[in-house]
Amino acid sequence: MRQRQKKIALAVIGVMALCTLLLPSFLTDAAKQNPDTLQNTAAKPQSSNTAPAKLETTAQSAVLMDTHGNVLFEKNAHKALSPASVTKVMTLLLAIEALDNGQVNLEDPVTASEYAHSMGGSQIWLEVGETMTFGELLKAVAIASANDAAMAIAEYVGGSEQGFVELMNKKAAEIGCTDTHFVNPTGLPAPNHVMSAYDTALIVKYASRYPRYMELVSMKEHWLRDGKTWLLNTNKLLWWYRGADGFKTGWTEEAQYCFAGTALRDNLRLIAVVFATPEPRSHFREAMKLLDYGFNSYTGYLAVEKGEQVDKTRVSKGVTREVDLVAADSLVLTLPKGKTKGIEKTYLPLAQKLTAPLPQGHKVGELSVIKDGVELGRVDVVTANEVQKAGFVRILQDTITELFTIK
Repeated sequence: MRQRQKKIALAVIGVMALCTLLLPSFLTDAAKQNPDTLQNTAAKPQSSNTAPAKLETTAQSAVLMDTHGNVLFEKNAHKALSPASVTKVMTLLLAIEALDNGQVNLEDPVTASEYAHSMGGSQIWLEVGETMTFGELLKAVAIASANDAAMAIAEYVGGSEQGFVELMNKKAAEIGCTDTHFVNPTGLPAPNHVMSAYDTALIVKYASRYPRYMELVSMKEHWLRDGKTWLLNTNKLLWWYRGADGFKTGWTEEAQYCFAGTALRDNLRLIAVVFATPEPRSHFREAMKLLDYGFNSYTGYLAVEKGEQVDKTRVSKGVTREVDLVAADSLVLTLPKGKTKGIEKTYLPLAQKLTAPLPQGHKVGELSVIKDGVELGRVDVVTANEVQKAGFVRILQDTITELFTIK
């Protein structure tokens, strides 16, 4: 019995030694075949708690932007490069907008074409003729970067790949992209299929205002096909970086490692985009470096809070003589840390006199936020509540009162 136990122990030690020798080469081969899948087993790159004196990055192109479009750091930000699957930030945006305008529904059945089935690369292995809901296909793209699912969505929304690509380029121009040209909805290598880091940040900034979009790209995992297919998000910052809640990874041999990411901390949302970083996990490392710089150097200053009372004003011919005026939205300013004093607010009315009836939320002016003589932002000022039109007798009384009121 002891002899048998001794043989089993020696066998276990031998297997462990063999695994130690073979595991590094196995992980290297896995990274070459599917780099994003390696991130779950590899040690995460470390982020810093202090901002570097001078920010540098190994990315060929990079940008750090806030949600106002202010560029906090850039390196060759307008250089047009192959974006790989970062392309899908636009694919998902068009899909979300199609949902919001009622063109499609989450439960719509979408049937995979032979062309969608043929995409290759990252995929959920759609079979020709397989039907999946539009909502499930969205999750496959947002979480697992599935090329077959992206093509199925494109064909469903645009009628064809070409039709969808035309919508992609039209939307890019509308957002303000000048160094971007799409050829397909997947990001698979194609001549003249390019994006810049700056344009990508603009698209992410635009997309982040859709709650449904943010919900998708912040999902860490999901099961498809009644639990038969597991999706694990390729964006490892969702696990590794505090406040991270999106957006999209990408890799091809031509594009190298690309990443567009967002994080929200204490009212400040930052967008980091890095293109063409050289080795596995480097896109995460460089993005965290940019985000660390931003969060350590800047603060999100809540200058105006949604619903904050700005003023009150008289209303002519209303059942009430006055109405409160409030900020329609919050305004968060990105300011260097320690530079938040001296903020001034000025109300700019559109008209001197308001007449009932007035709906709640009726725009009556704007609130300008100024620091050191420079306007940093504006928000709309609206009526806090509805003011109905008064009856004839009340209007007559108010008119007489105004005539005999000493001003």
